[in-house]
Amino acid sequence: MTDTRAQLTAKDFTSNQEPKWCPGCGDFAVLQQLKNAMADLGLKTEEVVVVSGIGCSSRLPYYIATYGVHGIHGRALAMASGLKTARPELSVWVGTGDGDALSIGGNHYIHTVRRNLDLNVILFNNEIYGLTKGQYSPTSKVGLRTVTSPNGVVDHPINTAALTLGAGGTFFARVMDRDGKIMRDIFKRAAEHKGTSLIEIYQNCPIFNDGAFDPFTDKDRKADTTLYLEQGKPLVFGKQNDKGIRLDGFTPVIVDLNNPSVSQNDLWIHDEKDFIKANMLARFFDDPDASEDFLPRPFGIFYVEDRYTYESALSAQIEKAQENGEGTIEELLAGSNTWTIA
Repeated sequence: MTDTRAQLTAKDFTSNQEPKWCPGCGDFAVLQQLKNAMADLGLKTEEVVVVSGIGCSSRLPYYIATYGVHGIHGRALAMASGLKTARPELSVWVGTGDGDALSIGGNHYIHTVRRNLDLNVILFNNEIYGLTKGQYSPTSKVGLRTVTSPNGVVDHPINTAALTLGAGGTFFARVMDRDGKIMRDIFKRAAEHKGTSLIEIYQNCPIFNDGAFDPFTDKDRKADTTLYLEQGKPLVFGKQNDKGIRLDGFTPVIVDLNNPSVSQNDLWIHDEKDFIKANMLARFFDDPDASEDFLPRPFGIFYVEDRYTYESALSAQIEKAQENGEGTIEELLAGSNTWTIA
């Protein structure tokens, strides 16, 4: 039977619950762009499930008019994995935070990524625990003073891109909460990817870690500190697009495109299928405030790989077993060895 209903709009994905986030929180922008993307994809509300753990970002299921699961701390990916395995036809989205996914949920994170279930994971990274009032998180910068690090954080922060690629991830992208159009497009690419799509969002927490991403959002600095990745195009940045990145062997170096001896033909061309270069991009992690010779922070889609999904392989195994099997479940449980008691 053909579905003749009109395509839904973002409004159709809006629940009757008022979002409970602090004024100025980046979560509002993520919520809106997610609803926009779902409408653009032609999804139906009954085809979608949003799963979350615990944290500010994990309120996401309440604010989208689809099926939803608000789970427990760190277990969103485990629950989503079970759901996708049992109901592979559903579009499953996961809302999680840097504390929820990378601390208590770190083990689930690694194994979800390597298994490559067809999940769309939105990781809200504000480099802090917001809901529990400002403790430092696994992504907090060294030296950050918080209620649990009054003398400054000494833990080396997790590099989400490097962790994802190292665990065998097949899709990794990074975007800022303020880049709405780019975010919307990345959400759609993630949904179309067959496998675990990991989208890290730099999301500002105006209460407990305000300005954490100022080097990449400040109007006067953004052009020189950010690098937007576009498939098949050279790595160019700067206020006048006058800077580029060239490979000197395996070492990325910044070159001045105003120099007549340098042209865009000399630059690194982005290829989202190149695993080696994606790993190099993941290491563009210098702090602009701590180094004068820093590489710009990349945003966009780093890497995409076509690989079978866990649930498709498991379903194929079950179907094969059923084809070769005989009898009923009762006969299987009883087995072939029986005896009679006199």
